[in-house]
Amino acid sequence: MTDDAPLRVGVIGVGSMGAHHARVYAGSSAVDLVGVADDDWDRAKEIAEKHGTRALNRGTLLQAVDAVSVVVPTQFHASVVREALEADTHVLVEKPFVDDIATGRELISLADRKDLRLQVGHIERFNPAVRALGDVLPEMNVLAVDARRLGPPIDRDTADGVVEDLMIHDLDILLSLFDAEVDETFAAGIRSDPHVTATLRLDNGVLGTLTASRITHQKVRELAVTGRDCRVTVDYLTQSVKIHRHSLPGYVESNGDVRYRSESVVERPQVKNGEPLRGEIASFVSAVNEGTAPEVTGQDGLRVIELIREISEALDGPEAPVAKSGGR
Repeated sequence: MTDDAPLRVGVIGVGSMGAHHARVYAGSSAVDLVGVADDDWDRAKEIAEKHGTRALNRGTLLQAVDAVSVVVPTQFHASVVREALEADTHVLVEKPFVDDIATGRELISLADRKDLRLQVGHIERFNPAVRALGDVLPEMNVLAVDARRLGPPIDRDTADGVVEDLMIHDLDILLSLFDAEVDETFAAGIRSDPHVTATLRLDNGVLGTLTASRITHQKVRELAVTGRDCRVTVDYLTQSVKIHRHSLPGYVESNGDVRYRSESVVERPQVKNGEPLRGEIASFVSAVNEGTAPEVTGQDGLRVIELIREISEALDGPEAPVAKSGGR
């Protein structure tokens, strides 16, 4: 790659999500989509033809690119990411980063030794509504964060549970919003059904309550931050933010009846809507081109995995808090 040439990129794994990575790369003038690879050769050819690129085997693709998206099932993340790094290729790997923490640390060390960018695909970090929340948060004295990620059963294959597949997004957002450690973790779930609620106590006093479910009949993707002076709600789907402030409550008389009334003022900050995946990929490309740390690092990915393990322990064990795992 020369200084004025676009970054050469590829996608490994072009299932439902990987196909979107290919689409975004193909539509970007900042990169050259050299090819895609998938164990399903017919699928690879289909996506390649759709986006004007080539279907290649993984080894050939890694020799032809500067950077790659790894969008394979979680159990194969570690081996494919290692193969890419050993081929001196920068990597954007979908969440969850890995299914083994020690292996994740090895991959981070390998990327550091080779001076390669390793970014984890926590896509909600790039949701415009979350970006807008980040602008509001410094003005708040935050008490609690509540997140709900609910929906009906999915129509795609995944070996990941509801915490690894759904709640992971909100765990990452919670950790990214505050410079704090998790002191205690509580969790409860409905036996035999994918519905889990976790409560996290941060060492800065913030209480986080997160629910993930695949058994509800309404799709909900919401986050609420409660402060002493206001409450901010984020709708991930509509990419909207509302700030709820209280006016003075009082009693009013109407037709001889006295009634209590409490009004609230709702502010709606302007949010520039956009596809989070485009923001995620643009951030990755920028980190590679500029040689800077990715916005979502491998260490960030491991923090979430450690927290998922604590939630799993709380679900499997007695109803008692699980102490933090110690460090980021």
